[in-house]
Amino acid sequence: MIDFLDAWGLTLVTFVPAVGALVMMAVPGHAESAHKRIAMAASLAAAAMGVLLLAGFDYGAAGSLQFQADLGWIDVINSRYILGLDGISLPLLALTLAVVPLCVIYSWNHIPEPGNPKAFLILMLILETGMVGTFLAQDLILFFVFFEVVLLPMFFMIGVWGGENRRYASIKFFLFTLFGSALMLLSFLALFFLSVDPATGEALRTFDMRALTDTAGAGIMLGAQVWIFAGMFIGFGVKVPMFPFHTWLPDAHTEAPTVGSVILAAVLLKLGTYGFVRIAVPMLPAAAEVWAPWIGLLAVIGIIYGALGCLAQTDMKRLIAFSSVAHMGFVMLGIATLTDFGINAAIFGMVAHGIITGMLFFLAGSVKERYHTLEISRLGGMLAQAPRLGWILGFVSMASLGLPGLAGFWGEFPAILSAYNPANGVSTATFRVYMVIAAVGTVLAAGYLLWLLQRTTMGKPPAEFADDPAIVDVTRTEWLAWAPLLAAIVVFGVAPGLIFEVTDPAVVGAIEGCLQLAGGCDGATGAAGAAMGG
Repeated sequence: MIDFLDAWGLTLVTFVPAVGALVMMAVPGHAESAHKRIAMAASLAAAAMGVLLLAGFDYGAAGSLQFQADLGWIDVINSRYILGLDGISLPLLALTLAVVPLCVIYSWNHIPEPGNPKAFLILMLILETGMVGTFLAQDLILFFVFFEVVLLPMFFMIGVWGGENRRYASIKFFLFTLFGSALMLLSFLALFFLSVDPATGEALRTFDMRALTDTAGAGIMLGAQVWIFAGMFIGFGVKVPMFPFHTWLPDAHTEAPTVGSVILAAVLLKLGTYGFVRIAVPMLPAAAEVWAPWIGLLAVIGIIYGALGCLAQTDMKRLIAFSSVAHMGFVMLGIATLTDFGINAAIFGMVAHGIITGMLFFLAGSVKERYHTLEISRLGGMLAQAPRLGWILGFVSMASLGLPGLAGFWGEFPAILSAYNPANGVSTATFRVYMVIAAVGTVLAAGYLLWLLQRTTMGKPPAEFADDPAIVDVTRTEWLAWAPLLAAIVVFGVAPGLIFEVTDPAVVGAIEGCLQLAGGCDGATGAAGAAMGG
């Protein structure tokens, strides 16, 4: 079995959803039940392959790439088909493989207008291939291809099945992401032409991410590194999205169909933060030191701005969208510290945000289906009319605001704590100011989430909905889609070591090694494992 996984495991887990999409293309559009079954089978097959990879993964060597595939691909530019799985990508792969089947389950009885489940589910499977491939790619061109594969499916998902302003939102999403990707590609080309082998002094001329991480920018002048990093910063920052590149996100979330918002929040935003952790920081550590205070500044601005934006919202989905800006600010603050402690916290924050905010968007979609509005002022009394739905909303909101014992706490508290002692070469005083500002953001988060709960779940139902028979409690399909996420919120909140113990060896190996090569900071070596029980 191990030999099979070594040879085919990562390729199958990446492309099984795409094969499912091809099969669906051959099935007539009117066969709705067949399309749903094929989509479910393809997503579950990918998830099953993911379970085999999790079972066969050597957790004692989580810092090294496993199940590697390395084949010739585009020889003329020396780009290869390289896939690999380590402790950094493992939690994000598992998150993706779990979220997509749950979205298919939820869509079983919730295909948005104008219908056409065939096209809708095909786009979902193509999205899965792009997301999984991004987390596994170990060649910059391959990474870029997968990174861009997700663009068109999400564009059509918003533009066809979205709300009233779907065209504006989809075009804005497309243009922002495309602009950032163009700059990111220029940075990849610069690395290709400028990177040298420190042992021989010869040009590498490779897109192999393993080799580029090992050289850590050797031979590239600091000024050039700073500009190359800038291109990646914008490309990945738009995807996160960081302030001030965030403006496409509230529109996209507000107009997207429910599962589009779930996938966008749970996984797509993580492609940007993953890019920082996997590519930008390890490959250009000296430039990362220069950029770190600015990344930290924009992160804490995003935390406060996102929270204040939430307090100003009147639409439930838009409020949750602005909360993503704030929560991803905590992730970026952890990355900006350039310590293994902070980056471990950032990876946990990615997973926690994916589970919690994805669940919030599921809830928003079900509220919209029942009440036909997400206007907060028109909602109320949910605990009286649909008590299970109201209690679930309350539980997930507590997780989102960072209540200890739930996953959201470990997505925020360690990121704040990491700012107290950033890497050598990064201003400690500056980051301690950032730490205080980020802590204020947690208070604001409690404010806007408790306000949302008070307005939507408590009191008496409004007169217009008091006797509406369409307002029912949680259905069987919704329970099937939500139960794994609700369980994960508790499990990772009680046992955060399930993630930290996997990510820490890979983070320590990547960050400590590359920063030593750059002659700069070495972070708080091993601190993450000690502080988090890893």
